[in-house]
Amino acid sequence: MIEDVFRDEWPRVVASLARRFGDLDVAEDAAAEAVLAAVTAWRDRLPPNPGGWLMTTATRKAIDRLRREGQREARQAEAALLRPEPEPAPTVEDDQLRLIFTCCHPALAPEARLALTLRLVAGLTVPEIARALLSSEAAVGQRVTRAKAKIKAAHIPFVVPERLEERLPDVLAVVYLVFNEGYLPGGGTALRVDLSDEAIRLARLLHGQLPDQPEAAGLLALLLLIDARRAARVDEAGELVTLAEQDRSAWNAALIAQGHALVRACVEGNRPGPYQLQAAINAVHTSAPAFRDTNWAAVAMLYDQLYALQPTPIVALNRAVVTAELHGPAAALATVDALPLAGYHAFHATRAELLRRLGRSREARAAYARAIALAGNPAEVRHLSRRREELAAEP
Repeated sequence: MIEDVFRDEWPRVVASLARRFGDLDVAEDAAAEAVLAAVTAWRDRLPPNPGGWLMTTATRKAIDRLRREGQREARQAEAALLRPEPEPAPTVEDDQLRLIFTCCHPALAPEARLALTLRLVAGLTVPEIARALLSSEAAVGQRVTRAKAKIKAAHIPFVVPERLEERLPDVLAVVYLVFNEGYLPGGGTALRVDLSDEAIRLARLLHGQLPDQPEAAGLLALLLLIDARRAARVDEAGELVTLAEQDRSAWNAALIAQGHALVRACVEGNRPGPYQLQAAINAVHTSAPAFRDTNWAAVAMLYDQLYALQPTPIVALNRAVVTAELHGPAAALATVDALPLAGYHAFHATRAELLRRLGRSREARAAYARAIALAGNPAEVRHLSRRREELAAEP
């Protein structure tokens, strides 16, 4: 329970302190000190308003730090604490939006923007960020440190820019990564609903701020259509349930309707982008009454368009899965084997399924084993392990 409060409130506290004090190090350190104080203070029971307790404590910690360091801003901060903030007071959503756009400032390297935002806005740990970015923990730690130093040295303001669309691609990428970390987290959790919900909230906020930006609508549609399948995605035993095996009656019809409406609006706008195309792919999947009814030709056409915009190995891998449905596993395996994704668990899981369909059990078992070793999500590990065990060991 306490851990859930920390996980939910920490990003909000950091965002608010960053706006108020204009210093990421002060904001992050003060939030961390408040969490440590809460561990002792909340030993017997939670306060009536845990988020408010953390915010107040962190604010005082930040003022104490500035006072100790003898900075002039300490007096200003202390005065701000004692008087109401000017109207209209920024909302929590405004604070986090400010922080996202600050972290995605063009003065920062693209990799640093993603790492910093995932750390400060989503509250992910360095290992979680490293997994999400397919990078090393050391590299992620360096990116975060250097990005914060750059913001401080360049006096980058904690404001939402007047032209939001200028930083929109980076902001959308961050929100998508936050969602993915909730949808397929590592560690001992099958799902991180808090992260998925936070990503959807931010996507709604961005779409509301930029209703004429089709990629903002596309991202929101994509997240809604994926999240609509949440209840059917993990079974009672904690094992991942694939799209082909999911109980479609458990899907959230309201979210699907919202997602489809957004996709239709994007199609009418006729300015296709990667998120819109991925949303359209998910719209096709969620339109089929059963897996066997999926319009694979339409999915293949959409993946061809997506690959033309984003010719990445991961898009090629997903497109190969569609190839297997249309032209058989042998054609798909030839494509998959040529992809440079040896460190990606889904690559080996896909190979395992294709080899299984081709009757090459020994190779399939080896591919499953490699996928299991690389997968960090317990629900996925259970699924892969069961699939591997179903294959009779060959002599």
